[in-house]
Amino acid sequence: MSAPVPLARRAAAEAVGTAALVAVVVGSGIQATELTRDVGVQLLANSLATVLGLGVLIALVGSVSGAHFNPVVTLAAGFAGRRTGDGPGPREMAAYVPAQVAGAIGGAVLADAMFARPLVQWSTHDRSAGHLWLGEVVATAGLVWLVFGLARSGRTHLAPVAVASYIGAAYWFTSSTSFANPAVTIGRAFTDTFAGIAPASVAPFLAAQLAGAVVGLALVAVTFGRPTPLTGGEVAV
Repeated sequence: MSAPVPLARRAAAEAVGTAALVAVVVGSGIQATELTRDVGVQLLANSLATVLGLGVLIALVGSVSGAHFNPVVTLAAGFAGRRTGDGPGPREMAAYVPAQVAGAIGGAVLADAMFARPLVQWSTHDRSAGHLWLGEVVATAGLVWLVFGLARSGRTHLAPVAVASYIGAAYWFTSSTSFANPAVTIGRAFTDTFAGIAPASVAPFLAAQLAGAVVGLALVAVTFGRPTPLTGGEVAV
């Protein structure tokens, strides 16, 4: 049996993985807007790059930290395992969540640097509307349902393909283009580019994502029964 991965290494993997994910999202958005003025093509390029990048990152880091890259997933995993002590405990969550947020901000700054943009420029892309918040609830609920459904059915090996595919689809079927991730949402406020979100729009998005996580866990309970305890390495997102 292999020795457990030290918490510091797992947190570092979450930080670097989340940074890479946001760099893919923001960087591909910048590249798309420089290549075409067609918004549909821009979104297609952005979503395709995100699908490919996310799948690779989950496959790469999943065995180290579980490849959460998402505070919602980390908190949901902790909640699901709270009675038995399985899943990330308070210490792990306290390490993972700040690492994910810091990584997301770093990824946005890195993407801007690669395209000779101001390193930190608050986004002016307003996303304040009820239908967008509903889109975030739906996107996050579906993500949590998928992640924990795979864990409950013993198919976590499908996570790189399944989760990346879901996020790619949710880019198109949700009005918000599926942020579904508080850390990524915060990071994207630091870049005034195609993928950005105005700082004033961040808090409602975070609230919608937390609400979506609750709905997602309820869907897991309804469709798979009472969730079995999860360990930090069993959830890959």
